[in-house]
Amino acid sequence: MLKNKSYIGISFIILVFGIYAIPKIVDRVEKNSIVQGDRLDKVDGSKESDQKLVKVGPAPKFELINQDNVKISNDFYKGKVYVLEFFFATCPSICPKMNANMVTLQNTFFGNPNFGIASITIDPEHDTPAVLKEHGELLGAKSANWNFLTGDKQYIYDLSNKGFNIYVGENSKVQGGFEHSGLFALIDKNGNIRCRKDDYGNPILYYDGLEKKGVREIQQDIQILLKE
Repeated sequence: MLKNKSYIGISFIILVFGIYAIPKIVDRVEKNSIVQGDRLDKVDGSKESDQKLVKVGPAPKFELINQDNVKISNDFYKGKVYVLEFFFATCPSICPKMNANMVTLQNTFFGNPNFGIASITIDPEHDTPAVLKEHGELLGAKSANWNFLTGDKQYIYDLSNKGFNIYVGENSKVQGGFEHSGLFALIDKNGNIRCRKDDYGNPILYYDGLEKKGVREIQQDIQILLKE
C-alpha cells in the first residue's frame, strides 16, 4: 500500500514537471533557440573578440632600394597586408631562422596579390642590391611582392629604432658585428601596424619571428587582415 502511494507521488511530480517544461522546450525548438543559452552566447562572444586585432598606429613611411635596384616605398604595399623584418645577409645567428620563417609565410600565401614581405638590411654597406638578389634566390624568395631593401645606414637605423621601435645596432663584440631582434611587424592594407593581445589582454606589438608559435600566430592574423 505504502509502495503504491510512493509510485503515485512520483508519477504526480513527473506529470507536473511535464506540464510545466514540455511547452517551453517545444517553444524553444520551434524558435530554433535550443542552443542559445547564456553560457554558449558568452563563448561565441569571446571568440569574436579574439579575432579583433589591435591597431597600434600607422607604420613609418620609408623609401629604399630593392634587390632589382628599384625604389620601393611604403606606397608599394598600399592595399596589401605585409610583414616587415630587419636582418642582414651575413648574419650567423638569428637571421637564417627569420628568413626561413618568412619563406614559410611566402609559401602559405603564395599567389595572393594582397600579401607582401619587406626585408630591410641593417648592413647596407655590404648588402648591395646585387648581394640581396643573390641572397633572396638562395632562400627561395619567389614572390613579386617580397622586397629585400637597402639604403643609407643612418636612415635605416632611424627607421628601425625610432620609427618601428625595433632595436638594431652595431656591436663588434657579437657574432656578425650587429645586434637586432627577431621580431616581425604586421601591417594592414591601410598601412597600420596591427597585432593581437597576449593572455593578459595587452597588445603584443610585434610577433616572434624565431619561434613556431609566433609564426603560427602571425599566419592566423594575416588571414584575418586579408579578409578586411
